[in-house]
Amino acid sequence: MAYEILNSLLKEYEKKKLNAELEAEKRKDDLYEKVPKLKEIEGELNSFAINTAKNILKNGSSMEEQEELKRKVASLKQEKENIFKELTIPSDYLKPHYECMLCNDTGYVTDSNYNTTMCSCLKQKLLDYSFNKSNMSNLDKENFSTFNPCIFSDEVDVAKYKFNISPRKNILNIKDKCIEFVENFDNLNYKNLLFTGNTGLR
Repeated sequence: MAYEILNSLLKEYEKKKLNAELEAEKRKDDLYEKVPKLKEIEGELNSFAINTAKNILKNGSSMEEQEELKRKVASLKQEKENIFKELTIPSDYLKPHYECMLCNDTGYVTDSNYNTTMCSCLKQKLLDYSFNKSNMSNLDKENFSTFNPCIFSDEVDVAKYKFNISPRKNILNIKDKCIEFVENFDNLNYKNLLFTGNTGLR
């Protein structure tokens, strides 16, 4: 069951990531259509990068050539930045706008040592799913502060309840124990709570 939930969430992440990247491509196409100069600059930058890689693999390049290339690239980037400023376009306009910038909507992050761990956003979604399935989504309305002991009888009926105290007194004792448990939750020496009863009881 847990695997199925995780697999389902990862499929959602895959769709989100793809949508973000498709939307970025759409923004780029629209912008390049309006401002052809930007497309021209991007093409030159890509061409510089490819030619530089080829030169390094074949013959290498001199310091003068490398410095000249850096100047050309810097000039093109500055020109691109100036156009963005003139059009009041944010610098990340052409980048995918992922929902989570930590994992880029993959669900996982990789540290500097190339160790991959689950992203906090995916962990939260798994927790949210578990929380919703636990029928605890109404805690803002159903909690100790809204607890009403008056709905329980104040009469003692040993034959019916097998207790020599009233249901109201019993439920108040249970409430006190629950509060005590919560207040000592981080205490490793404190005992757990166990709720038992017939099927269907809540």
